[in-house]
Amino acid sequence: MTVNSAHYRASSHGQVSNEDKAAAGLTAFFSIAEEWKLTTSQQITLLGNPGRTTFFQWKRTLHGNLSRDTLDRLSYILGIYKNLYILFSKDHVEQWLSNTNDNPIFNRQSPMEYMLKGSLTALADVRRYLDWARG
Repeated sequence: MTVNSAHYRASSHGQVSNEDKAAAGLTAFFSIAEEWKLTTSQQITLLGNPGRTTFFQWKRTLHGNLSRDTLDRLSYILGIYKNLYILFSKDHVEQWLSNTNDNPIFNRQSPMEYMLKGSLTALADVRRYLDWARG
């Protein structure tokens, strides 16, 4: 994943602002989406179905006033990405995402198909499953 380096400000309490979380999350998300070869429609679904105008503004500027739901989605996707690249080689990541999985969580779908149902719960399930697989 190629991520442009940026300087993120922390408050006097050591907390990163929501604006900076959004910028970092969107930057990482669009790099992951490119690496995973996600279509625009798939990207919109994983982000919680923002309007197309909003989506393209986020993609163009890497900034936006993101809801708690969208920030949570970005967090789950980043965790999924991290876990996948700890567990598998780059070649096997795409296979794992796209191959049918017999685990009851996925209901005989690929993990990507399951995540593309669009629910925050699906992203959380995949993240928890991969956390468990890491041990």
